[in-house]
Amino acid sequence: MDRELGDMQALGIFGIYKEAYKIITSFKKLFTQITLAFILPLSIIFLAHVEVSNTIFWNIRFNVYGLPVIPDQRSLSRRNQSAAEWGIFLAFKFAYFTFFLIFSLLSTAAVTYTISSIYTGNDVTFKKVRGVVPKIWKRLVVTFLCTFLAFFAYHVVTAIILFLWAVTLSETVAGFPIVIIILILYAIGLVYMTIVWQLASVVSVLETSSGIKAVKKSNDLIKGKMVAVVVTFFGLIVLVVGIQILFYAFVVYPTLGLWGFIAFAILSILLITVFILYALAIQTIIYFVCKSYHNEIIERTILSKHLEVIHLGKFHAPDPAMAKGDQLEMSHV
Repeated sequence: MDRELGDMQALGIFGIYKEAYKIITSFKKLFTQITLAFILPLSIIFLAHVEVSNTIFWNIRFNVYGLPVIPDQRSLSRRNQSAAEWGIFLAFKFAYFTFFLIFSLLSTAAVTYTISSIYTGNDVTFKKVRGVVPKIWKRLVVTFLCTFLAFFAYHVVTAIILFLWAVTLSETVAGFPIVIIILILYAIGLVYMTIVWQLASVVSVLETSSGIKAVKKSNDLIKGKMVAVVVTFFGLIVLVVGIQILFYAFVVYPTLGLWGFIAFAILSILLITVFILYALAIQTIIYFVCKSYHNEIIERTILSKHLEVIHLGKFHAPDPAMAKGDQLEMSHV
């Protein structure tokens, strides 16, 4: 790519979208291979989970709430069936979470590494990407676990606040406005944490940081570009919500018969696949935009060297160029 990494701070919201589109379309073959290997399975897992979970859940609900008050032999059998289905449901959820996490991290690593290589002018092939991705695995997992714990704690605190509201203010005149404010603040916090997590994943690939350090670095990078980053991600949220509404309307609750079900299932998979690829490209570009905004100049030679270190699987190679700390740490102007 002919764009200088140090000049990327000039990219606005639409510029980021355009840059992602330009990169993907300029390297169609490579991104098609990445999509088929990592992102397509991720999309199928995500949408299949929605359909299967919905089916199992409603079967359980029918077995529980469709039983007579006075149990007979038939109702007892259905209760046992319901218990077995709960076991299947939980096992399915665990399997889904595991495979979704695997392909999500693989997709993130592949797209981030590829776009960074393109910016440095490095020779990048699918074979090279496929070999690099497993080597970044642990770093991304550590970052994910840290953000997962943060999300868990955030939801626990929110649940406690809502519980306190329910037992103290729910019946008062001010109860409804207060709970609306709580939910709005919750949504804002959730969006912000999601953005920090996404950018921290890129940091984990392109710098020596991982875990809490990557999250902190991500949070620092967003400062000053908050509005552009939030609006950019909000546009992506609108897109994915639209795809999910389409999927629920015509696949989860089919209204157009078998062929309509098949057609919209395929369309939903294609749309969510393109969306994930585009979103991963955007989050990588946002990383470079934020680095440029903070005058943390990324030298192409240093980035190229770091990518080669990743390729060789030697994250701690004693290279003089890396001796000052993180491979891509700031070099202020």
